[in-house]
Amino acid sequence: MSRTWRPLAALAAAVLALAGCGGGPAGPSNSGSGAVTGDVTVFAAASLTESFTELGRRFEAAHPGTSVKFNFGGSSALAQQINNGAPADVFASASPTNMKQVRDAGGVGGQPVTFARNTLQIAVARGDPKHIASLADLTRPDVRLALCAEQVPCGAAAKQAFQAANVTPKPVTLEQDVKATLTKVQLGEVDAALVYRTDVAATKGKVDGVDFAEAAKAVNDYPIATLARAPHAAAARAFVDYVLSPQGREVLGRAGFGAP
Repeated sequence: MSRTWRPLAALAAAVLALAGCGGGPAGPSNSGSGAVTGDVTVFAAASLTESFTELGRRFEAAHPGTSVKFNFGGSSALAQQINNGAPADVFASASPTNMKQVRDAGGVGGQPVTFARNTLQIAVARGDPKHIASLADLTRPDVRLALCAEQVPCGAAAKQAFQAANVTPKPVTLEQDVKATLTKVQLGEVDAALVYRTDVAATKGKVDGVDFAEAAKAVNDYPIATLARAPHAAAARAFVDYVLSPQGREVLGRAGFGAP
Protein backbone atom coordinates (compact mmCIF):
# COMPACT_ATOMS: atom_id res chain seq x y z
CA MET A 1 0.00 0.00 0.00
CA SER A 2 2.74 2.44 0.87
CA ARG A 3 4.48 1.90 -2.47
CA THR A 4 1.14 2.51 -4.26
CA TRP A 5 0.19 5.78 -2.48
CA ARG A 6 3.63 7.38 -2.36
CA PRO A 7 3.87 7.99 -6.18
CA LEU A 8 0.27 9.23 -6.27
CA ALA A 9 0.99 11.68 -3.48
CA ALA A 10 4.07 12.90 -5.29
CA LEU A 11 2.09 13.31 -8.50
CA ALA A 12 -0.61 15.25 -6.70
CA ALA A 13 1.98 17.52 -5.14
CA ALA A 14 3.54 18.14 -8.53
CA VAL A 15 0.16 19.03 -10.06
CA LEU A 16 -0.54 21.47 -7.23
CA ALA A 17 2.87 23.02 -7.63
CA LEU A 18 2.35 23.50 -11.35
CA ALA A 19 -1.09 25.01 -10.73
CA GLY A 20 0.47 27.43 -8.25
CA CYS A 21 2.96 28.59 -10.88
CA GLY A 22 0.15 29.65 -13.20
CA GLY A 23 -0.74 32.85 -11.28
CA GLY A 24 -0.02 35.05 -8.31
CA PRO A 25 -0.50 34.11 -4.70
CA ALA A 26 -4.00 33.09 -3.75
CA GLY A 27 -5.92 35.37 -1.42
CA PRO A 28 -9.42 36.07 -0.19
CA SER A 29 -10.06 38.57 -3.00
CA ASN A 30 -9.43 36.21 -5.92
CA SER A 31 -10.57 32.65 -6.59
CA GLY A 32 -9.16 30.19 -9.07
CA SER A 33 -12.10 30.78 -11.42
CA GLY A 34 -11.35 34.49 -11.58
CA ALA A 35 -14.39 35.37 -9.44
CA VAL A 36 -14.07 38.33 -7.09
CA THR A 37 -14.68 37.52 -3.42
CA GLY A 38 -13.96 38.99 0.00
CA ASP A 39 -14.59 42.26 1.79
CA VAL A 40 -14.04 45.66 0.19
CA THR A 41 -13.67 48.63 2.52
CA VAL A 42 -14.41 51.92 0.77
CA PHE A 43 -13.63 55.34 2.26
CA ALA A 44 -15.95 57.73 0.42
CA ALA A 45 -17.01 61.37 0.61
CA ALA A 46 -20.22 61.96 2.57
CA SER A 47 -21.96 63.29 -0.55
CA LEU A 48 -21.63 59.81 -2.08
CA THR A 49 -23.59 58.12 0.71
CA GLU A 50 -26.78 57.32 -1.17
CA SER A 51 -25.29 56.53 -4.59
CA PHE A 52 -22.39 54.43 -3.27
CA THR A 53 -24.68 52.52 -0.90
CA GLU A 54 -26.74 51.52 -3.93
CA LEU A 55 -23.61 50.72 -5.94
CA GLY A 56 -22.39 48.56 -3.06
CA ARG A 57 -25.59 46.51 -3.10
CA ARG A 58 -25.39 46.10 -6.86
CA PHE A 59 -21.72 45.13 -6.70
CA GLU A 60 -22.43 42.45 -4.11
CA ALA A 61 -25.25 41.07 -6.27
CA ALA A 62 -22.96 41.00 -9.31
CA HIS A 63 -20.16 39.34 -7.33
CA PRO A 64 -21.57 36.76 -4.89
CA GLY A 65 -19.19 36.25 -2.02
CA THR A 66 -18.24 39.91 -1.73
CA SER A 67 -19.17 42.36 1.01
CA VAL A 68 -18.75 46.12 0.61
CA LYS A 69 -18.26 48.19 3.75
CA PHE A 70 -18.30 51.99 3.68
CA ASN A 71 -16.79 54.72 5.78
CA PHE A 72 -18.48 57.97 4.73
CA GLY A 73 -17.23 61.35 5.91
CA GLY A 74 -15.52 64.57 4.97
CA SER A 75 -12.83 63.88 2.38
CA SER A 76 -10.18 65.73 4.38
CA ALA A 77 -10.86 63.58 7.47
CA LEU A 78 -10.87 60.39 5.39
CA ALA A 79 -7.54 61.30 3.78
CA GLN A 80 -6.04 61.85 7.22
CA GLN A 81 -7.37 58.51 8.45
CA ILE A 82 -5.85 56.70 5.45
CA ASN A 83 -2.51 58.46 5.91
CA ASN A 84 -2.58 57.44 9.57
CA GLY A 85 -2.85 53.79 8.57
CA ALA A 86 -6.58 53.06 8.65
CA PRO A 87 -7.22 49.80 6.72
CA ALA A 88 -9.06 50.56 3.49
CA ASP A 89 -9.17 49.29 -0.08
CA VAL A 90 -10.62 52.23 -2.03
CA PHE A 91 -10.74 56.01 -1.59
CA ALA A 92 -13.37 58.12 -3.35
CA SER A 93 -12.80 61.81 -2.66
CA ALA A 94 -14.96 64.85 -3.32
CA SER A 95 -11.90 66.76 -4.52
CA PRO A 96 -8.51 66.09 -6.15
CA THR A 97 -6.83 68.00 -3.28
CA ASN A 98 -7.61 65.34 -0.69
CA MET A 99 -6.74 62.54 -3.08
CA LYS A 100 -3.37 64.24 -3.66
CA GLN A 101 -2.73 64.23 0.10
CA VAL A 102 -3.03 60.44 0.12
CA ARG A 103 -1.06 60.05 -3.09
CA ASP A 104 1.79 62.26 -1.85
CA ALA A 105 2.01 60.09 1.26
CA GLY A 106 2.38 56.97 -0.90
CA GLY A 107 -1.08 55.66 -0.05
CA VAL A 108 -2.56 55.40 -3.55
CA GLY A 109 -2.11 52.07 -5.30
CA GLY A 110 -3.40 53.00 -8.74
CA GLN A 111 -3.85 56.07 -10.90
CA PRO A 112 -6.79 58.13 -9.57
CA VAL A 113 -9.62 58.50 -12.06
CA THR A 114 -12.25 61.26 -12.03
CA PHE A 115 -15.63 59.51 -12.06
CA ALA A 116 -18.12 62.31 -11.31
CA ARG A 117 -18.63 66.04 -10.84
CA ASN A 118 -20.85 67.98 -8.50
CA THR A 119 -22.08 71.54 -8.10
CA LEU A 120 -23.49 73.55 -5.23
CA GLN A 121 -27.03 74.64 -4.39
CA ILE A 122 -28.43 76.76 -1.60
CA ALA A 123 -30.48 74.47 0.62
CA VAL A 124 -33.46 76.17 2.26
CA ALA A 125 -36.55 75.09 4.15
CA ARG A 126 -39.47 73.92 2.01
CA GLY A 127 -41.19 76.85 0.36
CA ASP A 128 -38.14 79.09 0.90
CA PRO A 129 -39.75 81.14 3.71
CA LYS A 130 -36.82 83.57 3.81
CA HIS A 131 -37.11 84.23 0.05
CA ILE A 132 -33.45 83.43 -0.64
CA ALA A 133 -32.58 83.74 -4.32
CA SER A 134 -28.83 84.47 -4.42
CA LEU A 135 -25.58 84.25 -2.49
CA ALA A 136 -26.00 87.89 -1.54
CA ASP A 137 -29.21 87.00 0.28
CA LEU A 138 -27.18 84.71 2.55
CA THR A 139 -25.48 87.77 4.08
CA ARG A 140 -28.73 89.32 5.30
CA PRO A 141 -28.85 89.72 9.10
CA ASP A 142 -32.08 87.70 9.30
CA VAL A 143 -30.56 84.64 7.58
CA ARG A 144 -28.72 82.03 9.63
CA LEU A 145 -26.21 80.26 7.39
CA ALA A 146 -24.40 76.92 7.71
CA LEU A 147 -21.31 76.11 5.67
CA CYS A 148 -18.87 73.24 5.45
CA ALA A 149 -15.50 73.94 7.02
CA GLU A 150 -13.01 75.31 4.51
CA GLN A 151 -10.76 72.22 4.54
CA VAL A 152 -13.73 70.08 3.45
CA PRO A 153 -14.35 70.02 -0.33
CA CYS A 154 -17.85 71.50 -0.04
CA GLY A 155 -16.37 74.30 2.09
CA ALA A 156 -13.59 74.97 -0.40
CA ALA A 157 -16.16 75.08 -3.21
CA ALA A 158 -18.34 77.47 -1.20
CA LYS A 159 -15.37 79.78 -0.72
CA GLN A 160 -14.80 79.85 -4.49
CA ALA A 161 -18.45 80.61 -5.13
CA PHE A 162 -18.57 83.48 -2.64
CA GLN A 163 -15.37 84.94 -4.07
CA ALA A 164 -16.88 84.77 -7.57
CA ALA A 165 -19.94 86.63 -6.27
CA ASN A 166 -17.77 89.13 -4.36
CA VAL A 167 -19.74 88.29 -1.23
CA THR A 168 -18.42 87.67 2.30
CA PRO A 169 -20.54 85.16 4.23
CA LYS A 170 -21.00 85.11 7.98
CA PRO A 171 -21.96 81.53 8.84
CA VAL A 172 -23.25 80.70 12.30
CA THR A 173 -21.71 77.21 12.09
CA LEU A 174 -19.02 75.37 10.15
CA GLU A 175 -19.53 71.62 9.78
CA GLN A 176 -17.08 68.82 9.00
CA ASP A 177 -19.02 67.28 6.11
CA VAL A 178 -21.84 68.14 3.75
CA LYS A 179 -24.43 65.89 5.41
CA ALA A 180 -23.94 67.57 8.78
CA THR A 181 -24.26 70.96 7.09
CA LEU A 182 -27.51 70.00 5.38
CA THR A 183 -28.92 68.53 8.59
CA LYS A 184 -28.81 72.00 10.15
CA VAL A 185 -31.40 73.13 7.58
CA GLN A 186 -33.53 70.02 8.01
CA LEU A 187 -33.64 70.53 11.79
CA GLY A 188 -34.49 74.23 11.43
CA GLU A 189 -31.31 75.30 13.21
CA VAL A 190 -30.33 77.49 10.24
CA ASP A 191 -32.22 79.09 7.38
CA ALA A 192 -29.85 78.09 4.60
CA ALA A 193 -26.75 76.06 3.79
CA LEU A 194 -24.47 75.77 0.80
CA VAL A 195 -24.31 72.08 -0.11
CA TYR A 196 -24.15 69.87 -3.20
CA ARG A 197 -27.20 69.62 -5.40
CA THR A 198 -27.01 65.82 -5.04
CA ASP A 199 -27.51 66.14 -1.29
CA VAL A 200 -30.54 68.37 -1.75
CA ALA A 201 -31.99 65.80 -4.17
CA ALA A 202 -31.29 62.98 -1.70
CA THR A 203 -33.67 64.55 0.84
CA LYS A 204 -36.54 63.80 -1.59
CA GLY A 205 -38.30 67.11 -1.03
CA LYS A 206 -37.54 67.67 2.65
CA VAL A 207 -35.64 70.82 1.68
CA ASP A 208 -35.65 73.01 -1.42
CA GLY A 209 -32.65 73.83 -3.55
CA VAL A 210 -31.93 77.28 -4.97
CA ASP A 211 -29.66 77.54 -8.01
CA PHE A 212 -27.23 80.43 -8.34
CA ALA A 213 -25.00 81.52 -11.20
CA GLU A 214 -21.69 81.34 -9.34
CA ALA A 215 -22.08 77.57 -8.85
CA ALA A 216 -20.49 77.17 -12.27
CA LYS A 217 -17.30 78.69 -10.83
CA ALA A 218 -17.03 76.01 -8.13
CA VAL A 219 -17.44 72.59 -9.74
CA ASN A 220 -15.95 69.70 -7.75
CA ASP A 221 -14.28 66.75 -9.49
CA TYR A 222 -14.51 63.39 -7.70
CA PRO A 223 -11.49 61.05 -8.10
CA ILE A 224 -11.42 57.38 -7.08
CA ALA A 225 -8.44 55.04 -6.61
CA THR A 226 -7.39 51.77 -5.06
CA LEU A 227 -5.06 52.09 -2.09
CA ALA A 228 -1.49 50.87 -1.85
CA ARG A 229 -2.10 48.86 1.33
CA ALA A 230 -5.47 47.48 0.19
CA PRO A 231 -6.09 44.22 2.08
CA HIS A 232 -8.18 42.94 -0.85
CA ALA A 233 -6.58 44.47 -3.93
CA ALA A 234 -8.41 42.42 -6.57
CA ALA A 235 -11.82 43.19 -5.10
CA ALA A 236 -10.81 46.84 -4.75
CA ARG A 237 -9.95 47.04 -8.44
CA ALA A 238 -13.23 45.34 -9.31
CA PHE A 239 -15.22 47.86 -7.25
CA VAL A 240 -13.46 50.81 -8.90
CA ASP A 241 -14.19 49.27 -12.31
CA TYR A 242 -17.84 48.92 -11.33
CA VAL A 243 -18.09 52.59 -10.33
CA LEU A 244 -16.60 53.53 -13.73
CA SER A 245 -18.91 51.14 -15.63
CA PRO A 246 -22.15 52.12 -17.41
CA GLN A 247 -24.05 50.76 -14.39
CA GLY A 248 -22.07 53.03 -12.10
CA ARG A 249 -22.60 56.06 -14.33
CA GLU A 250 -26.33 55.36 -14.41
CA VAL A 251 -26.61 55.33 -10.60
CA LEU A 252 -24.48 58.45 -10.21
CA GLY A 253 -26.33 60.30 -12.96
CA ARG A 254 -29.69 59.51 -11.40
CA ALA A 255 -28.40 60.93 -8.11
CA GLY A 256 -27.58 64.20 -9.87
CA PHE A 257 -23.84 63.84 -10.39
CA GLY A 258 -22.40 65.14 -13.63
CA ALA A 259 -20.18 63.11 -15.93
CA PRO A 260 -16.45 63.85 -15.76
